[in-house]
Parts: sequence; C-alpha cells; structure tokens
Amino acid sequence: MPHDEQVQLAAEGFRLLADPTRIKILWALLQGESSVACLAELVGAAPTAVSQHLAKLRLAGLVRGRREGTFVYYSAADVHVQRLLTEALFHADHHDGDTAGHGTAGHTFGPVGGEAATGR
Repeated sequence: MPHDEQVQLAAEGFRLLADPTRIKILWALLQGESSVACLAELVGAAPTAVSQHLAKLRLAGLVRGRREGTFVYYSAADVHVQRLLTEALFHADHHDGDTAGHGTAGHTFGPVGGEAATGR
C-alpha cells in the first residue's frame, strides 16, 4: 500500500488534471516550451485564464517555468507528466463504454517524442 502522503499528492495531481483546459495546456507543453500567450492561442482560452491554470499546475509540480527577460516560458515538469497524460488520453481513446464509434478508429493523438504510449 502506498503511504498516505503519496496518496494525497497523487489525488491532488488528478484533481488538478480534471479540467479540459489544463489537459490541453499540458499536451501543448509536451510538444515543447511555450509562453502564456502562445498557450492561450493554442487552447482557445484567455491569457489570464491560462496563467491561472499554469500557476496551479506549477504548484502541483506538473509544469515548470523559465524566465527570460520579462517573459516566462513553461514546459512539462518531467517525463512522468508525459506518461501520465499519454496514458490518460490513451485510456480515454480506448474506453469500451457506451460511446458509439469510440475506440481505436477514433485515435487522434500519438506518442510524444516518438516514445511508446507507456513511455517504457
């Protein structure tokens, strides 16, 4: 059994990922470093909203920022974030629920960086 602290931290990470905009932001960051303005355009949200999402993701240790002059460029924190998000999307894409037409034919994303979906 994992320690209570590990369980709490994992639950908090999942709670923060329970937002479609945050998932889109993380997916964009898995493609490479980006600024708030660029992320806002990619995910279709206001820069202030993206900035607030990034602050929460940063506090959870899922993203990190790099300051360059007056700009901050964000990236995914590590390969574990990539694995977590890739597996969640893979699971959603292959869920055998009651959704019609859902399955491997609807696969719309690929591994990041050419790694296998599990990152193994």
